Amino acid sequence: MTTFTCIHNNFNVLNLEKSVAFYQEALGLHVVRQKAADDGSAIRIFLADSSSAHQVELTWLRDHKEPYNLGDNEIHLAYKAGDIEEAHKLHEKMGCICFENPGMGIYFIEDPDGYWIEIVPDRSKQVK
Repeated sequence: MTTFTCIHNNFNVLNLEKSVAFYQEALGLHVVRQKAADDGSAIRIFLADSSSAHQVELTWLRDHKEPYNLGDNEIHLAYKAGDIEEAHKLHEKMGCICFENPGMGIYFIEDPDGYWIEIVPDRSKQVK
């Protein structure tokens, strides 16, 4: 049987520059590649962190002008924070925290297009 490896997730965005800036500031991601359609109808930017192979693909479509319908928005990305308190302070300062579950020790941030990103502590660093 063949094996599969997750390589990226895609979010469609209305303002590519604003979205890239958000992911850079909120999660420390950096642009690894960019591809534009020859006719200018779309631009895709791939962002990554410094420790995994997984990438976030942001797609801007020239002709799409309305906010994307995210339905119940039950689909999300999740990022592990090396220092959850430091991460929380940054996201609180940015004003992007949209939901917190202190009992589970997690919270969610919201990007400029309304996509949620779960922030979880690095439990491998916790004393047992």
